[in-house]
This record gives sequence, C-alpha cells and structure tokens, in this order.
Amino acid sequence: MTIAFQTAPEKYRHWQLVVEEGCAKLILNVSENEGLKTGYQLKLNSYDLSVDIELADAISRLRFEHPEVSVLTFLSGNDKVFCAGANIFMLGQSSHEFKVNFCKFTNETRLYLEDASKFSGIKSLCAASGTTAGGGYELALACDEIFLVDDGNSTVSLPEVPLLGVLPGTGGLTRLVDKRKVRKDLADVFSTTAEGIKGEKAVAWNLVDKLIPKSTFNKIISERANELAKTNPKLFMPGIKLNPLTCTQSANEFSYDYVNITIKPNERLAKITISGPRTTEPKTTKELLEKGDEIWMLKAFRELDDAILQLRFNYPEIGLIVFKAKGDQQLILQAEETLLVLNTGNNPFWLAREILLFAKRVLKRIDVTSRSLVSLIEPDSAFAGILAELIFASDRSYLLEDKNTFITLSKANQSLLTMGNGLSRLEARYYGSPQLLEAIIQEHSGKTLNAATCKKLGLVTFVLDEIDYEDEVRLFMEERASLSPDALSGMEANLRFVGPETIETKIFSRLSAWQNWIFIRDNATGPTGALSTYGKPTRAQFDYARC
Repeated sequence: MTIAFQTAPEKYRHWQLVVEEGCAKLILNVSENEGLKTGYQLKLNSYDLSVDIELADAISRLRFEHPEVSVLTFLSGNDKVFCAGANIFMLGQSSHEFKVNFCKFTNETRLYLEDASKFSGIKSLCAASGTTAGGGYELALACDEIFLVDDGNSTVSLPEVPLLGVLPGTGGLTRLVDKRKVRKDLADVFSTTAEGIKGEKAVAWNLVDKLIPKSTFNKIISERANELAKTNPKLFMPGIKLNPLTCTQSANEFSYDYVNITIKPNERLAKITISGPRTTEPKTTKELLEKGDEIWMLKAFRELDDAILQLRFNYPEIGLIVFKAKGDQQLILQAEETLLVLNTGNNPFWLAREILLFAKRVLKRIDVTSRSLVSLIEPDSAFAGILAELIFASDRSYLLEDKNTFITLSKANQSLLTMGNGLSRLEARYYGSPQLLEAIIQEHSGKTLNAATCKKLGLVTFVLDEIDYEDEVRLFMEERASLSPDALSGMEANLRFVGPETIETKIFSRLSAWQNWIFIRDNATGPTGALSTYGKPTRAQFDYARC
C-alpha cells in the first residue's frame, strides 16, 4: 500500500478545522472505519497515521492560509473521550519500520505545533474532556495550556508502560518533566498508573493547568481562547493557498516541479536532485503574495518534504539517499536574500518568516531520517546558500575537482536554520573550533568557493579528481549497502547531533532510540508480548531479565 501525505481540509475524515476572527479550532471526531488500513477500527478517538497526516496539514495551513490566527483550540467531537491515543490494534499489526516511522512523524507534528507557538505566535489550548490518554495526552502536552473538565470521570494518562509494555512514543515522558516540570517521582507514579489522574490531583501535579466544571467548560474554554488572542493580536492579513503538489511517478522515479527522485532498488539507494529557481524570484511583499505557493523556496521544500516522507514509509528498503543540486547559484542566493531581508526589522513580513521556518522544518526532518545521507558536488552543481545545508546535513560529501565546481555560503548557513540541538549545521560541523567557524563566516560567506578552498576549510569530506571520483563514490555506496542498517541508524543518529541536548534531541535520540528497541523486543511484540495480547483474554508474559 502506497501512503500519500497530501490532503486538504475538504478531504479531512477525522478533524474539522474552524477559523473565526483570529481564533481557530481543531475538533477531533475520528471516523472509526476510515483508517489508513483495514483490520482495525479507530474507536474512542484513537488515531493512526491518517489522523496525524491531517493534523500536520492543518497546522501548516493555519500558518500559510490564515496568518491572522493567534490561538488554536483542540476540542473533541466525542462527549466521553478527547483522544485515547494511538490505536493499539493498528500498532499490533504494523511492521516494525512502520511503527518507528509512525512515532517519528507524530513527534515531528507535535514539535511543529510548538514551533508555531514559539515563532508564529499561534498559542495552543487543549480542552481535555473525557479520557485523554497516551498519544492524546501527548498532543495536550504539546499545547501551551491544558484545561481538564471536572466531571468526576475525565482523566489524563500515559498508560503505555503498564498496559502495553512500550513508551509514550511521541515525547510524553520528556515533555512531562522537561516542559511541564512535573516532579520526577510524581512523573514515575503517573506513568505507571494505567487508570490515569483526575481532578485536583492533576492540577496539583501540574499535569494540567486548570480544572473547569462541566457546566461552564465550553464557555470558559472559549473565553480563554479569546483572551489569548487579545494578548497576541494580529492584523488581518491575506494568506496564500497551499495547492496540491503535482508529481509524475513511474516504477522507480517520481518527479515534481523542482525535485526529482530516482530509486535504484538493487543498490538500495535513492537519488534526490533538487533544482533552483529558473527565473528571478519576487522581490517585494506584493509580488510574493501574488506568486503564493509557487514561490521557489516554498514549493521546492514542500516537494522535498513529501519526497522524504515517501522514502520513509513507501521505500523502507532504501538505505542511502544521494543529494544533488542543479541550477543557477545566483538565482538561489537572490531568492533567499529577498526572504532574509523581509524577515528582519521590527515588522518582519509574515510570509517570508513562514517560508524560512518551513524550510527549517524540512531540513530537520532530513536530520532525523534513518537513512545514510551523502551529497555529491559536481561541475555546475547548485549547492549555494540554503541548498548547501544538504551538504552539512549529510553524513559524507564528495566533491569532484573541476573549474566549474563551487559551493557558496550565505547568511542562511549561519544561525537561521538551526538543528534540533539549537546549533546551525555549520556550528555542528565545526563543533569545538569556533575560531575557524568565525573565520569561515567572516571571510568566505557570499563567495563562490572552489575545490581547493573547500578542501582547505573542511567544508566537504573528500575532494577527488576525475580519475578517482567515480570509483570512490561507487565503493562508498557499495560498502554502505553492505553494512547493518540497524548499526548505521544508531551510528548516524549519534554522530549528527553534537553538543547540547534539548527537549527535541531527547525526543529523537534518547526516546526514539529506546522506543525503537522496545518495539522489537518480545516483551512488547512477541507472541505473548503486551502489544500482541492487548484486548485478548490472555495476559502478557515477560522475560524479566533487564538489559
């Protein structure tokens, strides 16, 4: 089954998006029989990937199509349950790689919600009514505020450990103690209490922000949303429509407007070629609004985002992604310079900000994609500015020495497009060598850097002449394909994120790594594991050896 990631509000099956005068609502009313696959029902507002695909789309559309929105409220269309979390039967019948990528995508979506609050001023409020469990509570944790109805029954819970033998896979444990500052011993009790916590105890433990009587719940939620909107008012601004992407697909190739992917199944690799703009991009706010979602950086990175997700879910056997870039470097630099200029000052242009933030998010998705990444810099390549980030995101890079092979750095490579650890990719590359990094920024930014300079500065891994280049690249790809994919995923995840640890790196390195490991153990997914026996009359049987 091929999974598609494009959708739109008129196609939503599980969410209803309502926008009114600077306030938006997302109402969750999951259609039980319209999940991604057959064989399970999405009861109790539980979710599978199809629910999260719609959620990710809705958050993105609010930022681009409704820039006037300053508050987003999450509500349930089900009287007795806000959200029961990820559907257990879906997880039980899914492959290991799907489970891991499912958790990764939901993590990214919740981080995107927090990103919208921090950088776009869209504060989020969760109206938790009824059961708010597992991934449902994790969605609440990603919001700025959580209100719980006081009806004697409504609870919040993270029941994965006692019920399923797994972990809250979308950042729950990390947000509990790092974001909400729940005391760690209370977090231990909470995370091993399957029935959850309700009432005043939930407030006292800081699991929720406020308890509201059922009789006034909807009224107070509405009032609080209006208060948040007034504290961060936005002038009405026309948004731009995000139209469907066009992709032509054959057996081993699919092409968008600016992105082309060639799959080589026998070699277990995919080549992604991203093209720069073909003509001069808009230079004024009016021109940008008129061009809308056809703006090169927005469209190219939307296509790149979709391509990365296609490879994650639909081509799990592909272990190596090869990046190439083509086009006119000066057109790329001009396109990004316009956005950088319009994103500065006391009143930055909202669309310029959102395009740059979107590109940042796509690059972050590449950072945490469990594939080996390599960039090939060849004559007339277009690794300039924001596209040069692909080199620094890669595990290795090979440059063919030629008079027409250049890399160009720009302001976009300095501190704008930070990774999950808060560092730019150049800072991560030169971690421990701040003086060299400063010299590169001061002396080489904006200049076309030839092979000799790239080698001297260490901007690429290898600089090879025409005699050696093809053979060295081929040998690297053959070697990579022969190594353990599990060992490579672990190695790459450890090496890509140097330096400080953040909530985001904890989620993707510590939590995701452990969730990955737990999912494959018999205690969770074996014949008598907790996931396998959930909902059945038999009890889970564990191997109690700790390791």
